[in-house]
Amino acid sequence: MKKVAFYTLGCKLNFSETSTIGRLFTDAGYAVVEFQDAADVYVINTCSVTDHADKKCRKVVKEALKHSPNAYITIVGCYAQLKPQEIAEIEGVDMVLGAAEKFRIVEFISDLTKNPKAIVHQQSIEKVNHNFIASYSIGDRTRTFLKVQDGCDYPCTYCTIPLARGASRSDTIENVVYRAKMIAESGVKEIVLTGVNLGDFGIRNGEREDKFFDLVKALDEVEGIERIRISSIEPNLLSNEIISFVATSKRFVPHFHIPLQSGSDKILGLMRRRYRRDLYVERVAKIKEVMPNCCIGVDVIVGFPGETKEDFLDTYQFLNQLDISYLHVFTYSERELTAAAEMNGVVAGSVRNERSKMLHILSDKKRRAFYQSQIGTNGEVLFEADQKMGYMHGFTKNYVKVRAKYDPIMVNELKNVKLIEMTAEGEVEVAELETSAYAH
Repeated sequence: MKKVAFYTLGCKLNFSETSTIGRLFTDAGYAVVEFQDAADVYVINTCSVTDHADKKCRKVVKEALKHSPNAYITIVGCYAQLKPQEIAEIEGVDMVLGAAEKFRIVEFISDLTKNPKAIVHQQSIEKVNHNFIASYSIGDRTRTFLKVQDGCDYPCTYCTIPLARGASRSDTIENVVYRAKMIAESGVKEIVLTGVNLGDFGIRNGEREDKFFDLVKALDEVEGIERIRISSIEPNLLSNEIISFVATSKRFVPHFHIPLQSGSDKILGLMRRRYRRDLYVERVAKIKEVMPNCCIGVDVIVGFPGETKEDFLDTYQFLNQLDISYLHVFTYSERELTAAAEMNGVVAGSVRNERSKMLHILSDKKRRAFYQSQIGTNGEVLFEADQKMGYMHGFTKNYVKVRAKYDPIMVNELKNVKLIEMTAEGEVEVAELETSAYAH
């Protein structure tokens, strides 16, 4: 039996697609093994959002060949769609597959003969604009990442995703509900809905047929799933009706991740974002009004072209005053074929790094404050299978991460806990109704 191993860079959407590709190999008779094991085939799913995509790809290829020098190396993902010829030049790479080809991977690599030059199968992204391929992760996590939407129609000036994944397109509500029921039957208790622009769900063949709110209502009726989490949603697409529904729903948890990118209206304009900070304030206020204990995560980019010291401090103060729980901080990096790459007002790399450090410190402060606000409350934890230093981890509905002494019986189980106190290390000691645990 041939062996295949995977490595995934980037977002939850990539993880869902890697898992789906893995099942294609399993159906074809391959055995899926860990990356560090000697495999006949290595599949590396790449990202184009984070910096140094080329360096990361090269490093993973090199590591794969250390484990298995004669392995067949295939590169897929956003970086593969954007720069296939550049990847083909990486020593050791045998095949590069674009966005339209990655789900035909088994067909393309039926012959594992290594050639002097990498084979490239990649076509224009316009060829896949109306082609939605469903994906979900299963078997490797307590929770499942369920892809319901792909592509994006938003022309943000810093982003290559529309070039790598094409136009916005979605699955049908019926198909998503069917897959959610399948996932429930497998024993998974939490689904994380994923997409490139999740709130834009409902477009098929270039026409809007459904709304994300309709999907939310339908999934709330799926029996067997204990929790459903919305991975990320644009503030202009997070309506009050969605917020109000989540507040009283049976399965959707009080946790939103809402991209902001900048707290400066000037920079939001340069980014071509479809909202301004006042709308963001309204969304956060509405969430906290109906769900006071809701966890709110925020994406923010520092060092965008034209961002002055005053613009950054405007963002910092805006975030500092906002009732949010944590930040995902991205240091701006130039991307070819984007409008931002041609803009004036380039921010020095050292300044970008300093601003990033400031926001990471602010994020730690926000997370500690959020955890502190939960002291004395009860929470339901879904424990995962990981084990580190004798501990296992899990999350409350509102995304407080807890740890407990490892007990295999608790894996994929929901346990009620009471959050007791924070430790000096930023952890939260909790008393579990059946066993002691710690949250951090």
